Amino acid sequence: MKLRPCIDLHQGRVKQIVGATLSESSPEALRTNFIAQHPPSWYARLYKKDRLSGGHLIMLGAGNETAATEALAAWPGGLQIGGGITGDNAAAWLNRGASHVIVTSWVFRDGLIDESRLARLTRLIGRDRLVLDLSCRRMGNEYLIVTDRWQRFTKVRVDGQSLVHLAGFCAEFLVHAVDVEGRQAGVDLELIGLLARHSPIATTYAGGVRNLDDLAAINRVGRGRIDATVGSALDIFGGPFAYAEALAFHRQHNQSTETASTRSLR
Repeated sequence: MKLRPCIDLHQGRVKQIVGATLSESSPEALRTNFIAQHPPSWYARLYKKDRLSGGHLIMLGAGNETAATEALAAWPGGLQIGGGITGDNAAAWLNRGASHVIVTSWVFRDGLIDESRLARLTRLIGRDRLVLDLSCRRMGNEYLIVTDRWQRFTKVRVDGQSLVHLAGFCAEFLVHAVDVEGRQAGVDLELIGLLARHSPIATTYAGGVRNLDDLAAINRVGRGRIDATVGSALDIFGGPFAYAEALAFHRQHNQSTETASTRSLR
């Protein structure tokens, strides 16, 4: 299990926003946990120093392109980028230094997977550079993928069938448990267990992490196969959970990788 770092950008600044409160139609509903004094490049350099690769740089709405470009320049190849990614701009973001692009809304239409768009994107950039964001909300006994800043439910369930099918088009999945995202109220163990049982590719879970106990629970229920992202809870984002503790947990569970990485730098 790995710790995957994050940088969420809103209006050009690093912020931590609660769940599905970001909406163009209802700006007054926005709930913000944290606004950083540091630029996004500061976070990128921190993650580079600590060798936390595969992090998620997410552009929440317009006006984030310059800040995102600066963060990618601070660690070329170290971060994935998402938010408004389409078949028309995916290659450009890879050329700016992103290791992968993260896509969700663009590959859904009328609540369903747009197979033609998904196939086109895979042809354009290659399966190994694509991450599909399958962030979801619970409806009854099912998890349904949500798009458009998590405001719109699709008809696509996160289950064994969809995970196996979509894995044929991408290198990784990123899955936010939207109902607990940004709330520091605990993780969705049922969703984590589902992902561990059915996802055939690398998968990162995000949502509700508060402390080391939650990371340990993700590792246990996720069978060591599911990586984790921590946002609002970390002290670098104004929370009570020390980044140094989370980093130590990551290193403890990835000692062989850390050793190989250290040797390669000598």
